[in-house]
Amino acid sequence: MLDILKFSEIIIAILLIFIVLIQNKNVSLNLSDMSSWMWEITKRGPEKILQNATIVLWVLFVINSIALFLLK
Repeated sequence: MLDILKFSEIIIAILLIFIVLIQNKNVSLNLSDMSSWMWEITKRGPEKILQNATIVLWVLFVINSIALFLLK
């Protein structure tokens, strides 16, 4: 059981790193450009898929890490 969790931890970590690295690098947090239309910005298409995949992989990574910690 521990071997499966360790292996899945490595796979999830590699996938998470890959997904984070392929996301758009041109997005910046420029606080001087904030205005009232800020809430209208939505992610569409591949951006949304990458964001959701990042969230799902992060949750799986945390759950897997906690399971590894508790089983050791």
